[in-house]
Amino acid sequence: MYSSTLLLRALPLLTILAPNTFAQSTTDPIGRAELALQAIQVWYNAGTGLWDTSGWWNSANAMTMIGNLAKADSNPDVKDLAVRIFANTLTQAPAQNPQPGIEAKEVTTKSIPLNETGGSGYYKSMGTNDEPFTTYPDGWLKPVDEDKVDINSLPINSKAGMIGAAAPDPNAWLDGFYDDDLWWALAWANAYDITGDRQYLDLASGIFKAVTKSWPSKCGNGGIYWSWEREYVNAIANELFFSTAAHLANRVPEGTAEGQKGYYVDWANRALDWFVNSGMINERGTINDGLTDDCKNNNRTTWSYNQGVILGGLVELNRASPNPSHLTLATRTAKAAIAELADENGILHDKCGPTCGPDASQFKGIFARGLQALQAAAPDELFDSTIKKNADSVWNNDREEATNRLSINWAGPVIPPANATTHSSAMEVLVADVAV
Repeated sequence: MYSSTLLLRALPLLTILAPNTFAQSTTDPIGRAELALQAIQVWYNAGTGLWDTSGWWNSANAMTMIGNLAKADSNPDVKDLAVRIFANTLTQAPAQNPQPGIEAKEVTTKSIPLNETGGSGYYKSMGTNDEPFTTYPDGWLKPVDEDKVDINSLPINSKAGMIGAAAPDPNAWLDGFYDDDLWWALAWANAYDITGDRQYLDLASGIFKAVTKSWPSKCGNGGIYWSWEREYVNAIANELFFSTAAHLANRVPEGTAEGQKGYYVDWANRALDWFVNSGMINERGTINDGLTDDCKNNNRTTWSYNQGVILGGLVELNRASPNPSHLTLATRTAKAAIAELADENGILHDKCGPTCGPDASQFKGIFARGLQALQAAAPDELFDSTIKKNADSVWNNDREEATNRLSINWAGPVIPPANATTHSSAMEVLVADVAV
């Protein structure tokens, strides 16, 4: 993490935000979110471009969350910090990719040992209670002398892009798991929204176009697999594929065939049509984890993030290609998810909570992000109250008061220690509360 001196240089927020004693009583959504931003940056590692105590794909979500706060908060220091994080992560993080270039392999079976297929040891599987679990290679996160990295001195131009930076390589962000790839694509599309810098948009579209090569799966002549091994067809990878296409449809300028809005609208419509007909949406209106080997709903856990990613995608597709069915489906999904995931006080929980591992501890925040996007497009009292109840509960019941770090159990009590994943996830609902 930062040395204390570097932290002060990189975080102008530390000199302008209220002291911690005020944090204990503040009810202002912006004040709470800014204090939480101050807290999460203690974990930001300038040398790696990622957040310590967080995984590779989790850091993409942390970056998206900070970008969303920069959109909702008029404080110029918040935006300045966000754009410097984007520029630094763009430069530093590719070296930390746990499994670069694996998509080029033609292996389609796990029967061949990973070291023979070129796999690095980076792997995802379904653990206890069907909870996704990520295994990282030995020695992941290469050490960097971060005292030599000062994000406050990066050469940033008026659009907040890197002066003289080479065009980023989309392949540097691919790791063989298509959900990871697309989390980063969405993070870079969000960076483009804030900076207007085309390099971020080009990177997002380049990642997406690389993932299109995995279409179709074995199920219904459409969809994508979870990973390069082409075995499991699941909800999260396909929802992210749909959502990324929809986000890009609203951002790409007209130009080449790959740069035209219609290209991405077509992909979004194809992906959504396939998903709706895949069987992953159950009779309750929520979304199970994926499909069986014979392409039926596997009835695995309805994780909160599977209910949230589709909301943001539907909002974006409705903006790019208006159709009343998009927001109708989003509203139905959101209400079904709240009914299934919220306790009697309206506080959200995943099945594994409050003992979720480092993957599932990210999930609830992703649902809050999607719910906030839907509330902006199709306001509903239930969505508004759910966001506000959860934000209040996180701040009052799930915060380490001495540090303002946020833990995993949004209903409380705090389960220490908090980490960058639990904090960034919980902070999503604080950001949503600012936005609504």
